[in-house]
Amino acid sequence: MDIYIKLFEVLFPVFFVVGIGYYLGKKNPKLDTSFITNFGANIGSPAIVFYSVATTGLTFDVFKSYFGYYLLAIIGFSIIGIFFLSALKKDIAMELPPFILPNTGNMGLPICLFAYGSQGLGVAGAISSLIILFHFTLGVFLASKKFNFDIIIKSPSFYAVLISVLFIYFDIEAPNFVINTTMLLTYATIFLILMSLGIALTRLKVFSFNKALISSIARVIIGPVIGFAIINFFKLEGYAAGVLLIQCSMPSAVLTYLVGSMYSPKKIVDNIASMIVVSTVLSFVTIPIIVFISLKYFF
Repeated sequence: MDIYIKLFEVLFPVFFVVGIGYYLGKKNPKLDTSFITNFGANIGSPAIVFYSVATTGLTFDVFKSYFGYYLLAIIGFSIIGIFFLSALKKDIAMELPPFILPNTGNMGLPICLFAYGSQGLGVAGAISSLIILFHFTLGVFLASKKFNFDIIIKSPSFYAVLISVLFIYFDIEAPNFVINTTMLLTYATIFLILMSLGIALTRLKVFSFNKALISSIARVIIGPVIGFAIINFFKLEGYAAGVLLIQCSMPSAVLTYLVGSMYSPKKIVDNIASMIVVSTVLSFVTIPIIVFISLKYFF
């Protein structure tokens, strides 16, 4: 019975805040979320990266290991994505990002935090650091089919990752005022971005539901299968393995839609939006199952 109570404690806050966003989006379809987007990209995400990586007791060895494990997971996601996109006769390059870049930040971080505490947040932050880097490198490259180095240079999150890695590599203790500031920004950002996810669900439309459903199943069901395979192959255990499994199970990231809308044709963007919506809705069913397994076997 205790595990079911824990499961409720982990998932209710996340789904409740997403529900708030959905309600607000339905109530006011013209609600302006540009502030949340700008705040998250320029201030919130860098704060989350630094706080989760540099202030939670995460060691460089653990960071390096799980950064690498999730890189293997992304390779697995890519193979699956290429297979499904080929079968569905879609643009492999431009529509690959929602397969390989799951929502490890908006949903993954708070779920891992509530499931495993600050230690879980640290490992989740290491994984999210990789996804953030990929959004502004590989994600842009695939969406535009050309590499733009300027985007990396102008990304605050890129520098946050570098600074965070330096802190844990040299075992530098962050000053309390920095910890307190980034902590406040982290929790504020998690709330705002979860709420914006709910708002986005009221605005993104589904085109070609059947194809979106097939792609989404690949994201939320085959994703955790790949996570299980990595855990078993490397014989991982404990909370860090649970975090890896949870992060492999996330739906497609909303940021893939934002990046796609800047660089890809409308038809491609519509397909990406469809996969985000359907995979997110499916994840409301699959995530509780994965979190239950994680809490039961990886603690």
